[in-house]
Amino acid sequence: MDFEFSEEEVRFRESVQEFCKRYIEPRWVEIDEGGKIPLELIKKMGEQGLFMIPVSEEYGGMGGTITMAAIAIEEIAYHDPSVAVAVYALLNNGWPFIMEKYSLEDVKREILPKVARGEAFYGIASTESQGGSDVAGIKTLAIKKGDKWIINGEKTYISGVREIQELPQGGGYFLVAKTGKVEYGHRNITAFNLILKWDGKVREGWKPTLFEEIGRRGISTGAFTLEDFELEDKYRIGEENKGFYYLMEGFNVARILVAAATIGSGRWAIDQAIEWIRNRRLFEGRPISSFQGVSFRFSELYGELEAAKLLTYRAAWLADKIYIERDRKWREQDLNVPVALCKMKAPEATGKIYEELMKWYGAYAYTKDCNAFRGWIGTLSYLVGAEGAQNIMRIIIARDIIGREYVKG
Repeated sequence: MDFEFSEEEVRFRESVQEFCKRYIEPRWVEIDEGGKIPLELIKKMGEQGLFMIPVSEEYGGMGGTITMAAIAIEEIAYHDPSVAVAVYALLNNGWPFIMEKYSLEDVKREILPKVARGEAFYGIASTESQGGSDVAGIKTLAIKKGDKWIINGEKTYISGVREIQELPQGGGYFLVAKTGKVEYGHRNITAFNLILKWDGKVREGWKPTLFEEIGRRGISTGAFTLEDFELEDKYRIGEENKGFYYLMEGFNVARILVAAATIGSGRWAIDQAIEWIRNRRLFEGRPISSFQGVSFRFSELYGELEAAKLLTYRAAWLADKIYIERDRKWREQDLNVPVALCKMKAPEATGKIYEELMKWYGAYAYTKDCNAFRGWIGTLSYLVGAEGAQNIMRIIIARDIIGREYVKG
């Protein structure tokens, strides 16, 4: 067993750190307060190669690994602990990777280079109002007519709705829709490259709205309806009625990157805690770290974050074995528990760190002069359900370890 990053990975982390210190760290509060990632920053991130890290170089990617993508997302989140910039980056790493695997060649060449350069956005559109984790219950319907699909339905709590409208090329989503009867189940789901705005032109049949979120405000969240939206069949991803399986692959990668983002934010919170408990003095000048009620709790939380980090990079390593190296020793289902563990552990560990940090700060934490609340609320989004609810992760773990037949509802 080797618990060290390779020399290439260490150098890569250093290059991302340097970029983040220069372009993200000085602006993260402004980004969160203003509710918008500047387009010039998105462009700089594209130039730096922070999008499509595990995508092949021939499509504009870096030809790297999921582990390297996790490293980048962790560092971005450390320098923007509200995680908004990290969320933008993780979406434009994970979903283009799955899109590359199953889309037609000319579609990949059309879309991916523009995403890599930061000219277009590519995210995920699966959640509907009746529930995000219940993918089998989606109601968006795609009906094939000739060489086109006519899509009707709505998606909600979708990231990037504003960015698609504002970026020069636009962008779209990895969309899943029913391509048979709208009945409960996963065998009639097909995936599409839903291109909503391209070459600066918004396509007909797309009606977006925006939500006002309480955290990670730099990246937009919204909803949209599709009304007789026409999409050429070439934009279908993979085989008809296999979209559920492609979506689960995408979630495997996305959940690893989400865990990495919350770890990066948690690291920032830990560093703020160390500085505060060393220097905050009470009762005849004692640092509050000298009280066991503080230092013992700090030790527990530090351990939880380290455990989450190990789980996350173990899952990333295994994903590389399966998806990048195609090592036949491993099966895709071997990722189920490792991915669910890191997605379960990392946001929860970070949430606990922020809660304790704010208690240590005291009343100061309840002001906007203290920026801890930005990280707390931003990472909270992954406790309340984004990229899979926390209890869904528990179901996956219980199902695979105890046995599916013993955990059925």
